[in-house]
Amino acid sequence: MNKKTDESHRLILERRKKLQKLKESGNSYKNNFLKGYTIESIIKKSIENDVIDDKEKLFVVNGRMMTKRVMGKSSFANLKDETGSLQFYVDKTSLDKDIFQLFKESDIGDIVHVEGYLFKTKTGELTIYCSHFDIVTKSLRPLPEKYHGLTDQEIKYRKRYLDLICNEETKKTFDIRFKTMKSIRNFFDNHGYIEVETPMMHKIPGGATARPFVTHHNTLDMNLYMRIAPELFLKRLIVGGFSKIYEINRNFRNEGVSSKHNPEFTMIEFYQTYSNYIDMMNLTEELLKKVVKEVKNSDILKYQDYDIDFSKPFSRMTLSESILKFSKELEEDHLLNEKYLKEYCKTKQIDTEIHQSLGEMHFAIFEKNVEANLINPTFITEYPIEVSPLARVNDDNPKIADRFEFFIMGKEIANGFSELNDPDDQRLRFEKQVELKDKGDKEAMYLDEDYIEALEYGMPPTAGEGIGIDRLVMILSDSPSIRDVLLFPLMR
Repeated sequence: MNKKTDESHRLILERRKKLQKLKESGNSYKNNFLKGYTIESIIKKSIENDVIDDKEKLFVVNGRMMTKRVMGKSSFANLKDETGSLQFYVDKTSLDKDIFQLFKESDIGDIVHVEGYLFKTKTGELTIYCSHFDIVTKSLRPLPEKYHGLTDQEIKYRKRYLDLICNEETKKTFDIRFKTMKSIRNFFDNHGYIEVETPMMHKIPGGATARPFVTHHNTLDMNLYMRIAPELFLKRLIVGGFSKIYEINRNFRNEGVSSKHNPEFTMIEFYQTYSNYIDMMNLTEELLKKVVKEVKNSDILKYQDYDIDFSKPFSRMTLSESILKFSKELEEDHLLNEKYLKEYCKTKQIDTEIHQSLGEMHFAIFEKNVEANLINPTFITEYPIEVSPLARVNDDNPKIADRFEFFIMGKEIANGFSELNDPDDQRLRFEKQVELKDKGDKEAMYLDEDYIEALEYGMPPTAGEGIGIDRLVMILSDSPSIRDVLLFPLMR
């Protein structure tokens, strides 16, 4: 046991002795106390009303004690709840002897109950003059040392509860997340969309090209898959007669972990009948400008060393145009030359056994050369049909899909398209995916007969889209890693 661990063990033992003393007095883990005010409401009342130094106006507050300074007869401590922090003052001469002893034996981290009137110190700090004090819940473990706080990034992810106690910036990040979710919901509700829920466990995984998690249902003795996307179920609802629907929920993909990927993540998917992918791009631009304005109270979003201006129209370019823009060594004719592109792909360490067709190579080159350069809000359109198994083929060019992806700061934020509603074409696309799966592609789709049958009943012209909420919150909160915006990211 090292010195630091030994000291921590000693402090825990001391706190347990104090807990035992509380238990013996019948004074532990209370639940019969006045609920009181939030700290935010106390601060607000102190500004709006004449309550300072009014000894008849008592305030009750509960929270976690974050600091404590005992100085003979006078002591100061700081209390924190979800809404803020507030100082309280303890005067030994004016407090009951047993209550003062209880305060004296209390520890930083304890959940406490404080009553008293408001006053301001000589420095002007709002303070409660404590007339009653109690320990509601004993904290058995010491918080991280005050001046260094909780800075170990891995511990912050593993022990998010401790991170939230110690780091105000972490709470601000999640406040942004909650505001973002609320803003998105309000937008779709106000645009006539209905929020729906679809299954989390699927008999056949579908709706995206990704490797699923597998589980087993014992009673039915059958394998099930954690959903990789809700898309095929949402489109079944479109067949059933819904015209505008959305779902905000978790997806699960058995893939690598990185600063942009967590195996469990949150998305919104939404679908609208009698619309196309251009309508979705317009809606997305309207949505994101509204969310940024509401969450950040500005049109300018600061991320790392960049200022992103959401007041300007978002950029739009085709996938081929973006490749040529960010691949100076390539010319337009090269994109049509399969032999040349294969040699080029080798120089970029792109596996042409996996990416065999021109469209597949275009997409691989785009991922390699372009994505990281898409800093400002940008729509990329005209994706190859080979990498768009659920999207409608373009009327004028059968090699591309009516599809777009949306990027900010090199991160794919959204993927949308005009939906493929031709059941025969969809069957051929699924069969192509099955061929890829048979060749070893673990992310290729399965053939979903029930979904094809649903399409055979007729799905109206529809466009849909998925937006990665975690990545969007990364941008809004200036967070470099997806783990920063997940309350409980997956850790090894």
